[in-house]
Order: sequence, then structure tokens, then C-alpha cells
Amino acid sequence: MKRLEDHVTLITGGGKGIGYGLAEAFAEAGSNLVLTGRTESRLVAAKEKLEAQYGIKVLPIVADGADEEAIRGVVQKTIATFGKINTLVNNAQVSKSGMPLVEHSKEDFDLAIYSGLYAAFFYMRECHPYLKQTKGAVINFASGAGLFGKLGQASYAAAKEGIRGLSRVAAAEWGPDGIRVNVICPLAMTESLQQWKENFPELYEKTIQGIPLGHFADPKGDIGRVCVFLASEDAEYVTGETITLQGGSGLRP
Repeated sequence: MKRLEDHVTLITGGGKGIGYGLAEAFAEAGSNLVLTGRTESRLVAAKEKLEAQYGIKVLPIVADGADEEAIRGVVQKTIATFGKINTLVNNAQVSKSGMPLVEHSKEDFDLAIYSGLYAAFFYMRECHPYLKQTKGAVINFASGAGLFGKLGQASYAAAKEGIRGLSRVAAAEWGPDGIRVNVICPLAMTESLQQWKENFPELYEKTIQGIPLGHFADPKGDIGRVCVFLASEDAEYVTGETITLQGGSGLRP
């Protein structure tokens, strides 16, 4: 029997990048999936590949994380299709990266807060009764941008640190319900990062020198499998934690 066989995992931003790597890892472990995102064609393509390769069922739903009613609809469709939710993964986030704090407009700041912090809040609140039924898990994605104050990441870091605070409170409040809530701060190789590597090879090599393990994480193998562990019964006593998956570049006490 596979580690998460018969589970249902909801992954936001699951059609590309880290989100798709997470979807692959959960599918390989036997979990059925609900994938949300803003581009229908990308979600449908992910569904076709994952179902063909792993023999699980995928429900793709187009939804904007800033839309409270849309998120309520995602959860309702998930329950109508699968009848339960075992794991919620809040991965999606949009922001104006590389922009100094003083150049941010309110609209720029709202973009990060609504797509990240509000989306995590809406999904967590709507999924709570179903996670309580399954004694499930929440895995929220934060960032080293917030942990270490990365330049040009003001609104992104604010949203991600807000998610960490939200997660710690939820871990405390939902512990009696049997729900575990943890945070991942990744440093992963994605399509965007690969393009950056090709465009700025010297800067890429300089960045790699600051990672003790010498490479960026693989979304499926290095990030996804840790998330599968956090969703499994092997992590039944792990909650309220922030796990940095940054190859040693995020060293902290």
C-alpha cells in the first residue's frame, strides 16, 4: 500500500513550478489531487499527465486565491467529488519581486497580501471542518525572503511572514482537533529559475556558492517528499514547525 493511498490533497498553484512538483510527489504516494490555479489549460495538462503516470484522480479547478467565494467553491467541489480532504497545501503566491519597499504602491502590496496571506487564510478556514474529520494536515509555504530580509522582497516577505504567524496560531488552536499545521521555506529549481540561470549564468554560479549542498532543490524529490512526510502518519507529532529546505543556505538556530 502506498503511503498516502486513498488520501485527498488540495494544492494551490499546482499546475506549474514547485506546485506541480508537489503534485507529482503526492500522486506517487497514492493521493488523489485537487489542483487550483489561474490558467485552465495548465491545470488540465497537469491532470492528464498525473493521471496517466500515477493512476490517481485529479480534479482541476480554476480559482483566484484572493476570491473568497471562489475558494469556498473549490472546497465544496472537492467534497462533492471526493467526500473528504486529508491535506491542504497553500503554495500559490504572486508578488512584485525585485521592487524596493519605497517604490511599492498599495496595489503592489495588496497583490502579495491577497494572493498569499488572504488565500491561505480563506483556504484554511474553509477546509477546517473537513480536516478535523480526517485528522488532517496543513502545509503552508513561506520563504527565506521573510526569514532573512531579502532585498527587493518587501511585500512578498510580509505576506510570507504573515502566513507563518497564521500557521503557528492555527497549530495551537487546531491541535485539539488533531490537525497539524507546518510551514516550508523552499529554495527550488523551477522553470523561472532555469530561465534566470540561462540569462545570468555568472550570478547563478555566485548564488550556488552560497548553498552548502551546491544546488537548488528539486520540487518533487527534495520539496515534495518532505511534504508527503508531513502529510503522513509518520509526522503525527510534528506541528507548528518552520522547515527550511534551502540546502544549508538558511542556517538558523
